Amino acid sequence: MGPYMHLSPQVKAVLVIFTAFLSSFSVAHASDAFAAESPWMFGDWNGQRTALQKQGYDFSFGYTGEMATLLDAKYASSHGTEYADQFEIGMHLDLEKIAGWKDTEAQINITERNGRSLSNTSDALDGQSTGGANGHLSSTQEVWGRGQTWRLTDFWIKKKFLEQKLDVKVGRFGEGEDFNSFDCDFQNLALCGSQVGNWVGDQWYDWPVSQWAARVKYNLIPELYAQVGVYEYNPENLERGKGFNLSTNGSHGAIIPAEVVWTPKLGEQKLLGEYRAGYYYSTADAQVINKAEKDHHQGGWIVAKQQLTAHQADVSRGLSGFINATVHDSETNNVSDMQNIGLVYKGAMDLRPKDEIAVGVARINMNDDLNDGRSEEYDAELYYGLHVSNWLTIRPNVQYIRHVGAYKNGENAWVGGLKFQTAF
Repeated sequence: MGPYMHLSPQVKAVLVIFTAFLSSFSVAHASDAFAAESPWMFGDWNGQRTALQKQGYDFSFGYTGEMATLLDAKYASSHGTEYADQFEIGMHLDLEKIAGWKDTEAQINITERNGRSLSNTSDALDGQSTGGANGHLSSTQEVWGRGQTWRLTDFWIKKKFLEQKLDVKVGRFGEGEDFNSFDCDFQNLALCGSQVGNWVGDQWYDWPVSQWAARVKYNLIPELYAQVGVYEYNPENLERGKGFNLSTNGSHGAIIPAEVVWTPKLGEQKLLGEYRAGYYYSTADAQVINKAEKDHHQGGWIVAKQQLTAHQADVSRGLSGFINATVHDSETNNVSDMQNIGLVYKGAMDLRPKDEIAVGVARINMNDDLNDGRSEEYDAELYYGLHVSNWLTIRPNVQYIRHVGAYKNGENAWVGGLKFQTAF
């Protein structure tokens, strides 16, 4: 029995990543496994991985780990630390290479989540100085949630038509993969991923939950496309024992999002931007706030990301900015609206051209009709992204949460975090 057999799976995973981190400095670049320039920790499988890619089979094995510890809070009774993580196993299939199906591809992803969230376990993040049950609206560890279990996260096929202008995707996947999409480099949930899914989570299911869905996208011009989707609303997909549920039993309607996306390259340096504007409507019943009647969720969003500068004429480095804003149905949704804004600088130091530093602030505004004393919660994060190798990025971060749970007289908390992502 090895010396680490008594450790938890999470601690074992941390030891594996740390060992690999040290090995990347000591193993020669000619070595395949742990080579810093390789996209995979365990290398190219003696060349077989690249050979399989050329044949249309692209395998992926990923791990995300997030640790959060309470540094300071007004009403803290303890300064706890929690760890949450996610394993991902995936396969992308180029069906044109494999089966001769022109412009056709497929994706399978299976995920497994573990651990606990500081937002759910720390007394200091309860939302009120009295220790009430209303907790942190966001989460200090975005990777936690939706049931710590195995799930079929992606199972879809996609084909392009009309000289690749029309793109049709069907199968099982989440809304945030295509609609209201956003990067997930921050550890705080209010600055990571699709924000509609965070605040309409009773019906809009993002990663790692999947549902039966169809999405149709049409490129109007190379830099502009419009898309519409239909996503099954089935609460049974959230149950821990139904991570591989393929049945439509329990369906109660559909979420229908629509979006326009513009991806310009601005200025002489062709700095890349992405601008999204969208609307969603649910055919499923939702409870009207403080009334006995039912209505339907609806709302909208805008997302803007733009590289603002190039570092010494190098467009792979420089300053970028982002803005997210969502607005939700005041009749049925607890969160009325949210906004976040931030800056990311990649390659500020010549010695570390792939590192990045980022700061972001988010505001979550509760619906006035709730009449429960809640108003706004603010979440802020500063992180430094250490590009250790092409297969490992480590992001130490500091988070500040003001008015935890949106209570004006509630908790204010400082949290230290560590997020790392690796590809095996």
